[in-house]
Amino acid sequence: MRVLVTGAAGFIGSAYVRELLTGAYPAWKGAEVTVLDLLTYAGNRANLAAVDGQFTFVHGDIGDPALLNRVVPGHDVVINFAAESHVDRSIAGAADFVRTNVLGVQRLFDACLRAGVGRVVHVSTDEVYGSIGSGSWDETAPLAPNSPYAASKAGGDLLARAYHVTHGLPVVITRCGNNYGPYQYPEKVIPLFVTRLLTGGTVPLYGDGGNVRDWIHVTDHCRGIQVAAERGAVGEVYHIAGTCELTNLELTDRLLAACGVGWDKVERVPDRLGHDRRYSLTDARLRALGYAPRISFEEGLADTVRWYAEHAAWWQETGRC
Repeated sequence: MRVLVTGAAGFIGSAYVRELLTGAYPAWKGAEVTVLDLLTYAGNRANLAAVDGQFTFVHGDIGDPALLNRVVPGHDVVINFAAESHVDRSIAGAADFVRTNVLGVQRLFDACLRAGVGRVVHVSTDEVYGSIGSGSWDETAPLAPNSPYAASKAGGDLLARAYHVTHGLPVVITRCGNNYGPYQYPEKVIPLFVTRLLTGGTVPLYGDGGNVRDWIHVTDHCRGIQVAAERGAVGEVYHIAGTCELTNLELTDRLLAACGVGWDKVERVPDRLGHDRRYSLTDARLRALGYAPRISFEEGLADTVRWYAEHAAWWQETGRC
């Protein structure tokens, strides 16, 4: 089996490749893996150092049709992690998000059609649904994105559906909540807070801190993607829910405690524009295929804080801290 993983030098994509190549997914043992990544600010070859030499690396853009025509043919499965993903950056400027998350996705799907790829997994986000006051979204919920990032991801998801219905593209969509774990670029809240607190800095808390997110360890997310890749029905959406819903205040409290500092390290800042209040997914459809998360938030957060404390050279080299 030959597997092409796009965006695999980023946080979630690199975690997936490390898991795949170290035997976490027995059904795909021995798979030949190609990594395609543009190596933007959040892509880092060091994220794949643990499995270096076990994959073929291609430096490039999913928006480059000529490159895709060379790389995609011959692969049995394509898993698309490639995306611009930070909400704040999308608010400051949406163009790169539309270019990668919509146009890039369309060009990747075209290449998969031309090459006759047997299965495509398109990795998406719960943010495409907007905000939910109570309860949880299932996979039939309407898309109502509120940030340019979320809108661009929703655009890619709708293209996935359209390419399946119109052209028969064998695509599966996964949507997940907030990820955390090692190798996450320190612009996202957990690594941002941890790296600042470890160096004596302060951390920003948006608005009243009451926004709620559902947290999942990146390893559990990748396992969910693999279940959908192996056993999901083409044309379907599968949610990968987290293990812990927390307000940003509650998350901040846990991070302060984990780093051994107090609330004097917190700075209140104006709320993000269009800040969604709450996300929540139900993942009964994926659980029916045999999936269940394994890492509790308490265990995962402790391990994540420890990893950043022990790998200061990695995050200092990003230039973010």
